[in-house]
Parts: sequence; structure tokens; C-alpha cells
Amino acid sequence: DRRAKNQLQLLIIILPDYTGTYGTIKRICETELGIVSQCCKPNEVMKGQKQYQENVALKINVKAGGSNSVLLDAISRNIPCLTDCSTIIFGADVTHASPGEDCSASIAAVVASMDWPDVTKYKGIVSAQGHREEIIQDLYKLVDGKPSGMIRELLISFYKLTRQKPKRIIFYRDGVSEGQFAHVLLHEMDAIRKACATLEENYLPPVTFVVVQKRHHTRLFPVDNNLTDKSGNIMPGTVIDTKICHPSAFDFYLCSHAGIQGTSRPTHYHVLLDENKFTADLLQLLTNSLCYTYARCTRSVSVVPPAYYAHLAAFRARYYVEGMTMSESGSSSALDMTQSNQAHIAMLPKIKDSV
Repeated sequence: DRRAKNQLQLLIIILPDYTGTYGTIKRICETELGIVSQCCKPNEVMKGQKQYQENVALKINVKAGGSNSVLLDAISRNIPCLTDCSTIIFGADVTHASPGEDCSASIAAVVASMDWPDVTKYKGIVSAQGHREEIIQDLYKLVDGKPSGMIRELLISFYKLTRQKPKRIIFYRDGVSEGQFAHVLLHEMDAIRKACATLEENYLPPVTFVVVQKRHHTRLFPVDNNLTDKSGNIMPGTVIDTKICHPSAFDFYLCSHAGIQGTSRPTHYHVLLDENKFTADLLQLLTNSLCYTYARCTRSVSVVPPAYYAHLAAFRARYYVEGMTMSESGSSSALDMTQSNQAHIAMLPKIKDSV
């Protein structure tokens, strides 16, 4: 019923399992119906555990447009590198097919903060690109001769919601290996500058470009057992920017989360470009503060949320490709290969504005 569909804002679905049906439901709700959905497992619902109910409530509140937390420094307009002038924070990631697949498109996702200076709400855009292409192709592009692309669209959305033009850009880029740093920085910064220049003449806000790395083998241990949390790990908020870091580059390790089990793995942040001329202490403080704003939990997380959200958005977009089936541990695609070993890139369906 069309009338009922227009009135329905949230759909809670109890699934027998997450295999197959989960991806189909998400794709239909988000790209066809424009309805926010929350899926639950029946065995977890029947247990009635408080923690599970709290986690579901956190997700529903955010999907309904609410905020689960806000930094005290945001309320007092005292977040370093953020509240002194209008700032937009981007997160970007590219997810690739599972090892062994030689035909699936890679999915790029870019998210951006939409509620300066609180930075708790983000908007995301996803795009399909060539097999295992790491550089995000649609940051800036021409469509029928007119400027378009992910960065441009998100900057326009930021202005519509805040009535402010971003005077500063902070860009957290996930999923880049050290061998790709120069290549990714060159192409993606060029796209960011082109996108800005099309919005207004001489509009070139300074950019800080930070690569986020979680896949490494570095572990940090306290020299004094009295300086550990209850799990025996280093205290959350610990920063290492000397000794084991690059002698001339701008990089640091940040353990922003409290480890629950095992040894905590810090996140390695590489500042490839800093036109804003942040001090190391201020950028580290901002990054650590943002880790307390992740919407799905009430604790700090190990990766800065913009990068985290971009990863989740890119993974979710694989459900949108027609003919694709997904599981939490991998993906498979019905995309075919041409004789030149290039994948046919399927256009991702447009996500409804109401989602």
C-alpha cells in the first residue's frame, strides 16, 4: 500500500539467520523502499540480554536520525583543530573481493561529517570501480560535461545542513599500504582540489590527509604494571610518536581503545599532507577525541570513526550489486570478465534520501 509505505519509517525484522536474506532485505529497504531497517537474530532476542538490547537501541536511534553521544568539548566549542572554524571531516576506504576472486568490482566509500561542530552525524556515498583498484575513481568526475563526484556532493550537503562553507578539510584514508602512499596522495588530492574549485572561484580550503593503518605487527606494552588498564593493556589514549616512528615523516601510533581481551593493537596514522599546519599534539588529541563518538557503542573504538564508517559503507554496498550474495566473511559476484581481463563495472543503485 503506497500510503502505508510513505508513513513507515522504521522496519524491525526478526531473521532466522543472516545468510542470503539479510543482504536482500538491506538492498530492497535502502535502494527501493527508502525505509530504515534493523535486523535481529531470534535467538538473541529470546535471550533478552541487556547488552544486546542496548546495542540494538543504539543502532536504531542513529538510523532514526538521533545522536547517541556528543563530546563535552563540542558543547563548549573547544575541540582542537575543529571548532575554531568550520571543518568537514572525511573518511574514505576501498574494499576488494575475497582472495581468489578475479572478476569482482572493488567498492569505494566516502563519508563526511554533516553537523559541525558536533561531528556525530555522517553522510556516505559509495561507488563501484575496477577490480582491486585502490585509488578512488569517483572523488571528482565529469558527467555530461558537468562537474560531479563524491567530494563535491558531500561538500554541497555540508553547506545545506550547516549553512557554512568548510574552511578546513581533514581526510582520513583507510586501506592504503606504504608502497601506495605517494600514488594515492597525488591522485586523490588532485580530485579534492578540483572538486573544491568547481564550487566557487579560488575556493581551496587547506587539507590534512591522514592514512589510517590497522594491519601491522606492532604491539605496545607498559614499562610499569601500575600503568595498565584492568585487562593488562596500555591505557586508552596512549600515543607513541618517537623511537619506533619514522625519523622525518609525520606519523604516530594511537591506542584509543581499552582492550577487552588479548593484547591491544594500536592504529598507525600517517599524515601525508598537512596544509592546516597542525601540531602533532593537537592532531593526536582530535583523533583520540573522535574515537569516543562512534555511534554503535558507548566506548572508544580503535579506529577513528570516519574511516570506520567508510569501511562499513563500502562493505554494505556489496549487497546493492544485483546478483551478488554476501556473508560477513567474504563476498561473491556474478560480474563477468572480458577477454582483456577487465571487469564490467556494475552501476550501484542509488540509495534513497530517506535512509
